[in-house]
Amino acid sequence: MSKKIVLIDGHSILNRAFYALPVLTNSEGLYTNAVLGFLNILFKILDEEKPDYLTIAFDVHQPTFRHEMYAEYKGTRKAMPEELRGQVPLLKEVLKAMKISILEKGGYEADDILGTLAVRAEREGYEVSVVSGDRDLLQLATDTIKIRIPKTKKGGTEIENYNTKDVMETYGVTPKEFIDMKALMGDASDNIPGVPGIGEKTAAKIIMSFSSIENAYAHIDEVTPNKARESMINNREQAYLSKTLATIKTDCEVDYRIEDADYQEIYNEDAYNYFKRLELKSLLNRFSGVNASNAKSKKEEETKFETITGKKKAGEIFDAAVKVSGSGPVGFYLITEGEVLGLALSFGEDTCLLLAAEEAEALSGQDITAGLGRLLAAGKSFATLHLKEQLVFLPEEVREGIDDIAIAAYLLNPLQSSYECDDIARDYLKLTLPSQAEIFGKGSLKEFLKLKKEESTAFFCNYAYTALKAMPLVLEELRLKGMDSLYNTIEMPLVYALYDMEQRGIKVNKEELKEYGDKLTVGINRLEKEIYEMAGEEFNINSPKQLGVILFEKLHLPNGKKTKTGYSTSAEVLEKLQSEEPIVGKILEYRQLTKLKSTYADGLAVYISNDGRIHGKFHQTIAATGRISSTEPNLQNIPIRMELGREIRKVFIPEEGYVFLDADYSQIELRVLAHMSGDERLIEAYKENQDIHRITASLVFHTPFEEVTSEQRRAAKAVNFGIVYGISSFGLGQGLNISRKEAEDYINRYFDTYPGVKTFLDELVNEGKTEGYVTTLYGRRRPIPELTSSNFMTRSFGERVAMNSPIQGTAADIIKIAMIRVNEKLKALKLRSRLILQIHDELLIEAHKEEAEEVRKLLKEEMQNAAELLVTLEVDVNEGPNWYEAK
Repeated sequence: MSKKIVLIDGHSILNRAFYALPVLTNSEGLYTNAVLGFLNILFKILDEEKPDYLTIAFDVHQPTFRHEMYAEYKGTRKAMPEELRGQVPLLKEVLKAMKISILEKGGYEADDILGTLAVRAEREGYEVSVVSGDRDLLQLATDTIKIRIPKTKKGGTEIENYNTKDVMETYGVTPKEFIDMKALMGDASDNIPGVPGIGEKTAAKIIMSFSSIENAYAHIDEVTPNKARESMINNREQAYLSKTLATIKTDCEVDYRIEDADYQEIYNEDAYNYFKRLELKSLLNRFSGVNASNAKSKKEEETKFETITGKKKAGEIFDAAVKVSGSGPVGFYLITEGEVLGLALSFGEDTCLLLAAEEAEALSGQDITAGLGRLLAAGKSFATLHLKEQLVFLPEEVREGIDDIAIAAYLLNPLQSSYECDDIARDYLKLTLPSQAEIFGKGSLKEFLKLKKEESTAFFCNYAYTALKAMPLVLEELRLKGMDSLYNTIEMPLVYALYDMEQRGIKVNKEELKEYGDKLTVGINRLEKEIYEMAGEEFNINSPKQLGVILFEKLHLPNGKKTKTGYSTSAEVLEKLQSEEPIVGKILEYRQLTKLKSTYADGLAVYISNDGRIHGKFHQTIAATGRISSTEPNLQNIPIRMELGREIRKVFIPEEGYVFLDADYSQIELRVLAHMSGDERLIEAYKENQDIHRITASLVFHTPFEEVTSEQRRAAKAVNFGIVYGISSFGLGQGLNISRKEAEDYINRYFDTYPGVKTFLDELVNEGKTEGYVTTLYGRRRPIPELTSSNFMTRSFGERVAMNSPIQGTAADIIKIAMIRVNEKLKALKLRSRLILQIHDELLIEAHKEEAEEVRKLLKEEMQNAAELLVTLEVDVNEGPNWYEAK
């Protein structure tokens, strides 16, 4: 069996990968989407081909022999986008780290190098695969040289394969004849002139008849059609020049030995470090042999990693630590899995300890937390990661004054997807550490600690070490960027408020939840029957394919867009068809009810704990704007627009003897906009304390306040809120069902009415372009790399982000301040009432009935005084026996 070599056109595949994936950056700001896409294609090829040898050829940025022949060669090509340009050397670095053979030579194109290597390899008996997005390479195809052209479809990669017969079946000419065909038709991408007036079909017909340009000219009188013959006669030199330009050179002088193209060591330590640095997390699972034991981390000779077991030895450690705790900071990390499994401690460069809870050694989790409590009480400065998850195991009196480095890292770069130990070690300590997923996946921590003691010691000691060593660096950077106050007065106090809410949870009426689900089931069954009757047959309503056939083939609804998998039946498509056929409205209603049933009626039930309450998770390092997010379940996404959806709030109830108080900021983002823009007219409109949307409609449409119609108010409301989100005329037009021109007119009138808002938003965009970020009133930074993109759509998105982030982020900061103050005040006054939920601009309090009036006043006072703005913060407080009635 002959050996196989794969040859790849580096620039071509990198370019294709760049446009196939959205622009991505790592925490350093390096663009990585093209590199990621290239590697995905590379690994797909290697997995399929399993070749013996691999070489990647690149173009060199200098003229080739073709430019010397024809100065305009490739002269029409657009400049490479900056986001892509920087990824070329980056990819080469990655490939070199992977020990993959790279070849480039001045004066030649990558096509010529590939052609030379392919022909040479075939001559020496190798099976050859050439991978490129450039169809010029089809001229190299033979029975043993296969040309592979990747194409991106629906986010995946499909590859077209061409040997000799495939080229002939597709184009009607042989691979060698493909050169002549291209010479006649020309190539706009390479600026090969060809023969004027001859396109692909005519060129193919001529070459199929005469096999070559030379033979066609030898029988020029027989060439048809007449117009093509005349053009060939008048452009003979250009035709021959085009053939020369189109012909890939297969005898380049290159210093290359196939034996040196062995690629068996691609998953090595250097490559692993590059993948970690570039944050190519989806590819790290390929490095199964590179893990905590051989990845570059804290070296054993630099820092001593030691596992401590036994109550006596642990006690001695804590005694010694307490004595020196005041002399410097300490890094720690509690290892938990429903219970305390261990504690990692780091006191500096010399020692990192893992105290492991083991029954046989009589060292319990309680012993560990008690010792940690002593240490925290005696010391001054402590750092950890993910403090909120550890608080449940820490004594209440020692929970304050601990720095959470993950939260600090989030403030410094809110665009990252995670803030784990390996992320922080990479970004601030220039260390490459394995992630938790790489080390033990989704397995049990308890089993991992027991079975892999050496790896677990190194892994968790690095958590404590990273927290300790990164602490002064991230805190200083926060200070330099003006976010130290944001960190100290908002984000760190918020940790404790979120923890309190998680521990308290919210009570659920299980019987009410079941009744709600039963009610939905009745509605779903009714709609099913009605839809089947209207359709004239039964089918799977949840199947887009079957639904598409019913709507567009059986009922003949207009504008059906058919794809390979069937007709599109998205909500957007169906909403446009509602007026065409009553069945469409029923289907939309059916979808709403089934979503409510699966997500809420059934979905919420699995989260109810033994105490009858749902203890959801709240996250403060997810949203780049600073907003809090909710999971397990997402209680911030409870429906409010449709009545049946709103009814799910009825299942959330207070404890016996309590009521719900729901406090909601009124139009907080618009009030923030008024303050930050300083627009006098908008500020005055709020000071008049009237309907802001009616006031805006009156001013925009030049209509007396009392005569504003409901339609005008609706339009003004859409513009008011749309402006906050940087809405476009297209988006506003769709929302109001008006033309784009009308929508643009509305927006222009709005800016004429509130000129300070227009000035402010323009300044935000300019700030984003100049500084690379925008800031909230409290100094929170939101980086916007999209503003430097060469892509118009990406850049436009960046402009909308620049306009919205300071407003939404400031509103998020204000609600955080409010919830911190409310939570602390309730506890300080030793009230039985408690904060249990935050939903964007809304706080939900489970208030004891005897305290309800006092808590109502407290809520109003703390929320209204959370920020001093040029307009008042208005708060609506409602009371009810369940969340529905309180809202």
